Amino acid sequence: MLLPSRVVETGGPHRTAAPRTAGADPPAGAGRPATAGPLETHPLRPMAGETSRSGPGASPPHPDVAFTLSTDRREIFLTFDDGPHPRHTPDILRILHRHHARATFFVVGENAVAFPDLLRDIADEGHAVANHTWTHPQLTTLPPGAVRSELGRTSSLLEEVLGSAPDLARAPYGAWDDPSLSICNDLGMSPVGWAVDSQDWTTPGAEYIADTVLAEIRPGAIVLSHDGGGERRQTVQALEWYLPRLLADGFRPIRIEP
Repeated sequence: MLLPSRVVETGGPHRTAAPRTAGADPPAGAGRPATAGPLETHPLRPMAGETSRSGPGASPPHPDVAFTLSTDRREIFLTFDDGPHPRHTPDILRILHRHHARATFFVVGENAVAFPDLLRDIADEGHAVANHTWTHPQLTTLPPGAVRSELGRTSSLLEEVLGSAPDLARAPYGAWDDPSLSICNDLGMSPVGWAVDSQDWTTPGAEYIADTVLAEIRPGAIVLSHDGGGERRQTVQALEWYLPRLLADGFRPIRIEP
């Protein structure tokens, strides 16, 4: 049984937002590096009873989608959407590597096909590479054939580059419905949402992003951030600040497994 979760209710992660200036100083207590313990994976299971919604016009979250994962330990699940990006993804990989942390990257096919070496870098570092559609449309607005194309084309690319198809998928804006979930399942993937929205898609400043993650984090939480889809220097800077603090507080970032 999954842990209870409160998903942050927002307008949803949009790929284009007016940038603001990042905060100049890190959040209090966020500067001390720490080392994570032995790395593990954790099984993905759907969460029932979620009532929040995300995204412009998105459908309410579906009960078959996982928003948090059950665990008796202080394990958390950092996720990064909309990449890979030639600058931001390597920066995030370096930070994760430095702190022996693992994450899950939900990649957009049209970006992945342009940067296949970054897909390999993500996988070689021990992170999960997952499906975030080919062009980032809202799946609930598409006919079934288009949904299958968006998900299937990305899965085929990842299988070609990495040798295996992805087993996790995230719908843009968190918007799933019964037809899109059926196609997701047909393609052998489990759907993933999030319990903590870092708000980085609004570009509110690195300090705000870090404070949001630190305030909302709890064992089993899936954290939404982005390494592509826009200017993500604030996301990188925020990760530099909050990841050492989370590790010092005993949280262990691990990748999502089905």
